[in-house]
Amino acid sequence: MASKQLDIIRILNAFAIQGDITNIEPIASGYINTTYKISTTSNTFILQKINHTIFKNVPQLTVNIIRITEHLSSKANTYSNGKNLRVIPTKENKGYYREEKHGYWRMFNYLENTKTFPILENKIQAEFLGKAFGEYQKMLLDLPKPDLYETIPNFHNTEVRIQQFEKAISIDLVNRISTAKEEIDYLLSSAKGMNVIQELGKQGKLPKRNIHQDTKISNILFDKDNKTTFIIDLDTTMLGYLAYDFGDAVRTGMNTANENEKNLNKVSLNLSFFEAFTQGYTKHTKDFITPDEIASLVVGVKVITFEQAIRFLSDYLNGDTYYKTSYTTENLTRAKVQIKLLKDIEFKYRRMEAIVHTNFHKKMA
Repeated sequence: MASKQLDIIRILNAFAIQGDITNIEPIASGYINTTYKISTTSNTFILQKINHTIFKNVPQLTVNIIRITEHLSSKANTYSNGKNLRVIPTKENKGYYREEKHGYWRMFNYLENTKTFPILENKIQAEFLGKAFGEYQKMLLDLPKPDLYETIPNFHNTEVRIQQFEKAISIDLVNRISTAKEEIDYLLSSAKGMNVIQELGKQGKLPKRNIHQDTKISNILFDKDNKTTFIIDLDTTMLGYLAYDFGDAVRTGMNTANENEKNLNKVSLNLSFFEAFTQGYTKHTKDFITPDEIASLVVGVKVITFEQAIRFLSDYLNGDTYYKTSYTTENLTRAKVQIKLLKDIEFKYRRMEAIVHTNFHKKMA
């Protein structure tokens, strides 16, 4: 048996699971944490190595996730048909295990008969994506105090992201500026006004709420009928603005290509999927969302797409220290996809605003 697998088995033995281990399967999805599907004679689980470089306070991260999952489980009759993510404790009844050689680990139940999609296939899926994140926000409205810990400071602080981008350009750590000059120039010229969500928040027009903050399509599991959905990767759930979740879900779910697509002609925003997504999102948010929040949603699509573009490009300029990559220019490819999508969002912006206005006006009438 390979030494790496032996290490995994030793880590698994720290958790309060039953049955003999029958299979250890790496799961390749995700840019941050390392994930395995673990099968035993009794059950199936998800084992994750927590990226401690990014999530620096694992105890606080774990407290957040336990609070969120237990709160959602308490709403079992109304949320995800009662089928929810659960933290599997260690034998010492902790939500994570620290292994001296391999760092921090955690375990969840495995949600059987579910799958993810790199690209949405139809409007029904788009509508269920909107319902899923709208429902998630609704279910967390009454999460008891105190506030969730901030697991990644300034996660959607666009001003800070722009500063980090400018710093990456000025340092040019691995001499890559010459290969990304066109993309750098475009994003720098587009930066003005991209802090609008933050400014609206500072003015008191947008309330901070518990939101997921990483609503990309890969963080939604669909059941075998492509209807019921389950939200995963709760690490960044904390206080933020609704527009961030709306924007990131649209950025990934309404894109006609995936984030690594090299043929930019395939990249665009699917307007019919956007309309279906908005219909689904409206269903669960119409009773609590404010007029200013409604007006901010399409702004959030533009802001988050821009923000993700500069994050990918910053990481490329810094030598790929944040996102996992499989080839040297992958983060540059990802940035190009976001730029192409951002341009299409600008082109379709007024139509997107009209769709949002029509849906919320219709639901609230």
